[in-house]
Amino acid sequence: MTLITPSQIYRQVRQPHPAPLFKGLDAKVHQLVGTAHRRPSIVGRLRAQAEAVDALAPDWIELGDHELHEKLMGFRERFRRGGKDAQTQLIPALAAIREAADRKLGLRPFLVQIMGALALHHGWLPEMATGEGKTLTAGLAAVLAGWSRLPCHIVTVNDYLVERDSDWMRPLCTFCGVRVGAVTASMGIPDRRKGYSADVTYVTSKELLADFLRDRLRLGSLTNPTRRLLRTWLRPRGTVGDDGLVLRGLHTAIVDEADSVLIDEAVTPLIISQPRPNPYLVGAVTTAKQIADNLVRGTDYRVDSRFREIELTSAGRESLAINCDTLEGLWRGEGRREELIRQALVAREFFLRDKQYIISDGRIVIVDEFTGRQMAQRTWRQGLHQAIEAKENLPLSDPSETIARLSFQRFFRCFARLSGMTGTAREAAGEFWQIYRLRVVPIPTNRPCVRKHWPDAVFATAASKWLAVADEIVRLHATGRPILVGTRNVDASEKLALLLAERHLECRVLNAVRHQDEAVIVAQAGQAGCITIATNMAGRGTDIKLGPGVAANGGLHVLATERHESGRVDRQLFGRAARQGDPGSCQALVSQEDELLTRHLPGPLASVLRRVQTSAGRPRWLDVTAFKIAQNRAQALAYKQRQSVLASDTWLDESLSFAGLGM
Repeated sequence: MTLITPSQIYRQVRQPHPAPLFKGLDAKVHQLVGTAHRRPSIVGRLRAQAEAVDALAPDWIELGDHELHEKLMGFRERFRRGGKDAQTQLIPALAAIREAADRKLGLRPFLVQIMGALALHHGWLPEMATGEGKTLTAGLAAVLAGWSRLPCHIVTVNDYLVERDSDWMRPLCTFCGVRVGAVTASMGIPDRRKGYSADVTYVTSKELLADFLRDRLRLGSLTNPTRRLLRTWLRPRGTVGDDGLVLRGLHTAIVDEADSVLIDEAVTPLIISQPRPNPYLVGAVTTAKQIADNLVRGTDYRVDSRFREIELTSAGRESLAINCDTLEGLWRGEGRREELIRQALVAREFFLRDKQYIISDGRIVIVDEFTGRQMAQRTWRQGLHQAIEAKENLPLSDPSETIARLSFQRFFRCFARLSGMTGTAREAAGEFWQIYRLRVVPIPTNRPCVRKHWPDAVFATAASKWLAVADEIVRLHATGRPILVGTRNVDASEKLALLLAERHLECRVLNAVRHQDEAVIVAQAGQAGCITIATNMAGRGTDIKLGPGVAANGGLHVLATERHESGRVDRQLFGRAARQGDPGSCQALVSQEDELLTRHLPGPLASVLRRVQTSAGRPRWLDVTAFKIAQNRAQALAYKQRQSVLASDTWLDESLSFAGLGM
């Protein structure tokens, strides 16, 4: 009989299932338990453990590299066996890893980084401020997890960080006896399998979930672990390990920027699809675009900006009945034709060029609204992608057929051990606990934060706001301070660049169109006199170090040109200034015509703001209240959408269980 290695057995037996969710009274009790787990004394306990690690530093400094390596190998054997022995060795093991980091990386972890690593090891979610060294913190926890030889995935937000962080942490991990791998979008199956075979693998959430779904498709009918084992025993030459699988299982995940991955992207399922020619749909989409061009907003249809919905009026339906003779087959039916026209109107009203998408090489490329980055491999479903192509007069692509899909919420709940880090977690602490059973633990900064928050400036119109933004940049640039300007979309960043060019100011623009050398652009944003315009969170994860003389001049100034629908995104942007105790300041310049207000502000309050035309006669508290209410409503809507996805996942689990599938 063919010998089966332990890794093959684990890959074949491990069947990931999400932890069950509580309902009713159980959910209320669970929520109270989560609140208790986030009590302030937890931070004190972590600090005490970190100080115990620090107290052991003299014992390890005296050892030579060979002796330190031998001690680390001893810890590795204890952690591989697990049990109480590993728990009792946690403090000295982390002290040894800290010393190894100092020697191999030239970085000695601060106490707050040790606290963060301990929180990750316990399966918690430490909130660490921007610039506090989360990459090294994750590296310390990765060594502890890698010693178990069970799959450990460090999940980051883009391929650049995957390659940078894995290369950066490799000397430390190798010295500690841990193999490090990386998986990026450009890799083929052999390289992916090699990356996942390591003890610790750096990968983006999209690539990890996509590889998981592709492996499930390769397994076919053998997704049941018992059936796979029986096949291995009865047909040893046909083991699953030879079927092209790349993952070796799911066990531990450490999620960087956890709020982005586990909250913001949670409502977007990852879908594996394949093109399927549908000439009838392609022809119908073209005709629908021509018909929709003749429909008038307010007369033939109404727009719900908050929920992004189109409602046809009776006049619009009559117009469709008259003009839809050119549609073929089933598209002539009342329900089908309304669905088709509504999709064309959605493409026209809610999906705007240089906001939700760009055109690159003659095709539509989706832009991630949370990160401002291109998502070249993604397409919209249900004919929407073709409707947008028709709107832009581009050749229509074949629609895609879904062959596998899974939400990020459900996927990350499948891990036996889940932890994460972010600089903005407290706003969603209850949701992290409810869905992922992650307790949010605030980690103090290494040095006191001295960031200055200037009050928001509110303008009546968008045009006056942008002129004020340009004037403010000119004023600050004259002082020699570096400026980082955050915009919501590509279009806004390009228009601001033109305004600055008219004032003879040079700037660097970072958006979905101009994304080359992203890390270099952001890293240099702290140099004296530098003006950087970036969409949303572009450059997230890259340090902004201040140039010579900048700190004495006030540090980096961050200028937000809109408030975001999530307050966490605002905090992330402002957190780019005043890192690690450096000086810095931030301010938001907003207008009554910003999308946040036009889409989410209640009608009565919007009418009050319109009646009070001049900001001089409008009390400041009214502006602050309006934006706060709009942001709270936007966050509540996003939460409701995530709850809807969660309900769908729960229904799917219960349905499959009832049907006897996946058991």
